[in-house]
Amino acid sequence: MKRRRWSIIHEDEDIIVVDKTAPYLTIPDRYDKTIPCLLSILSENRTEVFVNHRLDKETSGLILFTKNADAHKFVSELFVEGKVDKHYLTLVKGVPSEEVGLVDLPIADGSHNKKGMVVSPAGKSAQTKFRIVEKWNRYSLLEIKLLTGRQHQIRVHMKAIRCPVVCDQLYGDGKPFFLSSIKRRLNRRREDVEKPLLRRQALHSHLLSFQHPTSKEMLSFKSELHKDMRAMVNQLRKHG
Repeated sequence: MKRRRWSIIHEDEDIIVVDKTAPYLTIPDRYDKTIPCLLSILSENRTEVFVNHRLDKETSGLILFTKNADAHKFVSELFVEGKVDKHYLTLVKGVPSEEVGLVDLPIADGSHNKKGMVVSPAGKSAQTKFRIVEKWNRYSLLEIKLLTGRQHQIRVHMKAIRCPVVCDQLYGDGKPFFLSSIKRRLNRRREDVEKPLLRRQALHSHLLSFQHPTSKEMLSFKSELHKDMRAMVNQLRKHG
């Protein structure tokens, strides 16, 4: 039986809120349109589905879609005006110097030199709030609040403060997380190959709050850490 890669946690005439696993695409792949993605699947039995924001393939958690042009316009304006409250949970290497902090560094496109996005004075304003939820010797669990919505913002800003997101292949070392890296005496047979607890970037869209486009009611949705990130946290609590 195939593992389900997403679930709808709320749907009405205007919006769909989805909780997705990783790795899974939000929109069609630029080069291979046959790879499954949320937008294509949601569009199969609905008249219209609009994308208002995206999650990287390797990021899990909450994402919001709209179902008609009016709702799309309303929610798009909320995003532009910074009226959508987006919180993430991330596991990073290292421990920030402050328990609560703000990274205020402009971000520009650095793809011309194959570096993805980069911190640059020539870039667009970008602000990321963070709070340490738990910390260990070499790792920490952070809650992140985005005040702006630049591409790869969390990953770029975490690299900038020397606390790259765990397993981030573009802005970190990209290495999977193994239990043996924190547990000195790991009992396993010599012929067994150790499997990583986490092999994708440790970033999870945890909380999404916004005003409904029709009722104007404030809605809030939460997604707890998925199994792989939760497993790493549990082991860090035991051996970190």
